[in-house]
Amino acid sequence: MADAPAFLTVRELKSPELNPGAPFAAVLVIKKLQVKTASNGNPFLSLELGDRGGSFSCTVFGDSPLFDPIKTAGEGSVLRVEGRNDSYQGRFSPKLTKVVALTEEELAAEPGLVDALVELPPENGAELWAEFQTFIDGIKHDELRMTVRGVFEEIGEVFRYAPAAVSMHHAYRHGLLEHTIHMARACRALLPLYPEVDADLAMAGILLHDTGKTIEYEGTLATRRSRRGILQGHVVLGYQLARKHGIKARLDPDRLERLEHIILSHQGEPEWGAAVYAATPEAVFVSMIDNLDAKMGMVQRALRQADPASEFSERLPGLCTVLLTTPIASSDERR
Repeated sequence: MADAPAFLTVRELKSPELNPGAPFAAVLVIKKLQVKTASNGNPFLSLELGDRGGSFSCTVFGDSPLFDPIKTAGEGSVLRVEGRNDSYQGRFSPKLTKVVALTEEELAAEPGLVDALVELPPENGAELWAEFQTFIDGIKHDELRMTVRGVFEEIGEVFRYAPAAVSMHHAYRHGLLEHTIHMARACRALLPLYPEVDADLAMAGILLHDTGKTIEYEGTLATRRSRRGILQGHVVLGYQLARKHGIKARLDPDRLERLEHIILSHQGEPEWGAAVYAATPEAVFVSMIDNLDAKMGMVQRALRQADPASEFSERLPGLCTVLLTTPIASSDERR
């Protein structure tokens, strides 16, 4: 009897060394699962499977024996997968031949397996959290600082580990913390250029702008939207947190209203989830920094997960394009 194939990572699966049609085995998380209907009326599953190093999409049709087991397992489940290497329109899209959903007991019995499945930021989470406290402490206005501190006393542990999105940007453990720290660093660097912006209010808005995501998202190995996330969304949920703790800290009505407005408008456009357009200097400032870091977060992640054999990444929906991932040639190489 032949030995069972060794488990491959997503990065190894996408390697050009894996020949077309070659069999493989892997342990992967169901990051996304959608039941769709083909033009002929037959159902199919649109899947995103992944591990710590990346993800890929594939399709399982309704007449496949894998359809029901995968659908029953659901998003966030871990699968032991076997299949054959294949591509669709130039992208890795394998043909799955066998799947087995792993139980929590089986996951716990394999040391390091969960860590291999959970994507992490390039910066240390504990160091990011320590730096985050310095940004709160740096807010000079007492009631504003107390407002921010109150929010994080309520949600802090969840915020430390939460992703910043389901898939668009910083969509991994500590991603929300990393995104907020990057914005705070940018805020500190840019404030001298814009004296019209109130520094304490802008920093407080940045630290609180995405706090509603600690309620909007749930799940350990894959991120999905909660009931409140679907019915209210992180903009409203974050506004509620800021208002609750602003009133508790006796923040003056004018600053509280301006802080609430930053949170309500930070998404930029109504079609992107903003409740209103940014209409104060601080709200415009925070919204632009948020957009910058969200897009650069997509760039950084694509570069980390880049296939050395490919010049471009796969299409990034948030950028509406592929990304050139090969490094700039050195001066010596250009000669």
